[in-house]
Amino acid sequence: MTRATTVRAVLAAAVLLVSVFITLTMSPRLGLDLQGGTRMVLQAKDSATAKADRESTDRTLEVLRQRIDSLGVAEPVLTRSGEDRIIVELPDVQDPRQAAEVLGRTAQLSFHAVQGPGTEGTEDGRTGSSEGGQVLPDERGGLLDLGPARLSGAGVKDATADFDAQQGTGWSVSLDFHEDAGRDWKRLTGEAACNPAGDERRRVAIVLDDKVISSPQVDRSAGCKAGLPSGSTQITGSFSADEARDLALLIKGGALPVPVEIVEQRTVGPTLGAEAIDASARAALIGAAATALLITFVYRLFGGLAALALAAYGVISYAALVALGVTLTLPGLAGFVLAVGMAVDANVLVFERAREEFAARRNGTLRSALNAGFRNAWSAVADSNVTTLIAAGLLFFLGSGPVKGFGVTLAIGVIVSMFSALVIARALTEIAAGSRFVSDYRGVNGIARPGRVRRWLDRRDPQLFRAPHRWLMVSAALVLVAVTGILVRGVDLGVEFTGGRLVEYSTNRPVDVGTARDTLAAAGFADAEVTTTGGSDLSVRTGKLDNDGEHALRSALAEEGGGATKIRDELIGPSLGDELRRNALIALGVAVCVQLAYLAVRFRWTFAVASVGALVHDVVILVGAFAWLGRTVDGIFLAALLTVIGYSVNDSVVVFDRVRELWARSRRTPVADVANRAVLQTVPRTVNTGMGAVFILVALAVLGGDSLADFALALLIGVCVGTYSSVMTAVPGALLLERSSKAPPPARTRAPKRRTAAGRTRRDPADNGARV
Repeated sequence: MTRATTVRAVLAAAVLLVSVFITLTMSPRLGLDLQGGTRMVLQAKDSATAKADRESTDRTLEVLRQRIDSLGVAEPVLTRSGEDRIIVELPDVQDPRQAAEVLGRTAQLSFHAVQGPGTEGTEDGRTGSSEGGQVLPDERGGLLDLGPARLSGAGVKDATADFDAQQGTGWSVSLDFHEDAGRDWKRLTGEAACNPAGDERRRVAIVLDDKVISSPQVDRSAGCKAGLPSGSTQITGSFSADEARDLALLIKGGALPVPVEIVEQRTVGPTLGAEAIDASARAALIGAAATALLITFVYRLFGGLAALALAAYGVISYAALVALGVTLTLPGLAGFVLAVGMAVDANVLVFERAREEFAARRNGTLRSALNAGFRNAWSAVADSNVTTLIAAGLLFFLGSGPVKGFGVTLAIGVIVSMFSALVIARALTEIAAGSRFVSDYRGVNGIARPGRVRRWLDRRDPQLFRAPHRWLMVSAALVLVAVTGILVRGVDLGVEFTGGRLVEYSTNRPVDVGTARDTLAAAGFADAEVTTTGGSDLSVRTGKLDNDGEHALRSALAEEGGGATKIRDELIGPSLGDELRRNALIALGVAVCVQLAYLAVRFRWTFAVASVGALVHDVVILVGAFAWLGRTVDGIFLAALLTVIGYSVNDSVVVFDRVRELWARSRRTPVADVANRAVLQTVPRTVNTGMGAVFILVALAVLGGDSLADFALALLIGVCVGTYSSVMTAVPGALLLERSSKAPPPARTRAPKRRTAAGRTRRDPADNGARV
């Protein structure tokens, strides 16, 4: 065993041991779509006195944290996103009405002197009073004429709900003020105390979000101009326990530096999350087992060793996600499963090149062929993984919510897959190649004999590109069918892109769609779109619907269906929907431009333009397929679409890498003949890698349930179309572009030197140094 092999083996063992330790001792951080709960996105707004910038948003976040903590939610997560957004995650909160009510009270808290009762007929009850205040409805149903604010909520040090059984006053709210605010409070109550008991002007109004939340009378014990003690005071009344706690919470946490608005709200039941985890686990096991059996069948012993490296890849990827604290979401979980299928690609590239090297070197050894396979496949492995990392980066920077998690998971999967293939699998196969038994018995190692696909192609030797325009006509016809679907059927954009609310319910007994629509129309929701998702599950989509409206909607369904349980709830504000739709288009545009730039640098401009043309072909067909099928295009579809872009370019890179290599060897050979040879040589890799991905995706589509079905379907269509376009669209397009290009063929590469028995070096005619 060589020194390099020993280093790889030790490194692989060390990383694997650390990963096993992390897996056994640390728990993953599950997103709300897996553990159940509510996620809200709050948008900070400019106010008359403050601008919604990073500093004010951070202060707002801390105030909201106090409010959420007071709700008693276990392990809430509040984070700032960008300059002016706050993400609130509330595990196990299935009815977000209380949280939304508390978070929705977003204006600054203020204390006002009452000038007297307001008059009916004021415009919206908000006409300014003679002293610069306003007329607002009070908590008793009347109107109060308020003076200007005399004290802000920032002066409140603490507010607590207390129960006094001895005095018989029941529940009350105690207020503690900061020093300066306490003096303002004393002056305010002293002025109110100058009015007789029972007079409206003896009240002090506490205003939050243009609503009087309390207007207590100043106690008779307070003298005129003397007021109440400056340090603390107590609000008494016929409060219930909940009313006292809510009032104390609003007063204590009411002083937001800037107002906020709920622009996104998602709720998912824990049952859906548990089912998704189980379904993804089953899909991962079945898909990975099928992939492992495939590569073991095709590459025999070396395929089995690659399957072991694939298992190690799964452990290392999971440990990396846990160690980095990545929140594992449903799309992220699907991305992890998908990456298992894509991880085998590097091994397939290496083994196919090793087969070619072994066939070319009649007197060569198995080890030398294997080393040449790893060396020559490096270029294709690096380029193909870089293109996938570009797609993952775009998902992270331009996506939102769960889509970001998918981007992170995909990026980690790509990096670990390279380590798995180039370190773990290489160490295992090099150790095995050193065995005389493995070297002597060609039917065992899987490298010494060409595969069935390669032998069939060698016998047939099909000429695929005698008329490249014919393939482009087929591709154009497919694009035309897709565009027709988009124009005729239309694209069903999800609420993420249109704004609105989508709620899924599970009823105790089946309710047909017609009955559900009639029930909702009778309850005042005539514009709601109702669809069935199978069995007793109903999906309701409507425009503007607040939490109280959703509660009424659920009650109407529960009456008809013998009970209704909410299993999914998505609320997207119209402004956020416009932004997400705009970001989706930007993401696609940036993906195309970045891929074009990368390929133009790594290859010829003709290859780059043809690859991007195939990429656009794949995007249009995938969107058109979803239009014809009536499937929803949402953020999860966007994640699948960008992944398909990476996969499509990945395939094109492998093909054009081989075209460049063969053309550099035979500069006088017509490029069409070179392209034909390159495609035929890379077909085994394309077939084997594609089948590995298909196994995983079919398992996800069949076993993943409704939550993963659309995601798996989009990727399944994308993989099939991308495999076709990388050969039958990109290559013919490049051939037509080359006819008009005056650029010379690729530069000839010099063959590397190899050491002879006498210690001198000479050029190796079999290994010319070209890269895949």
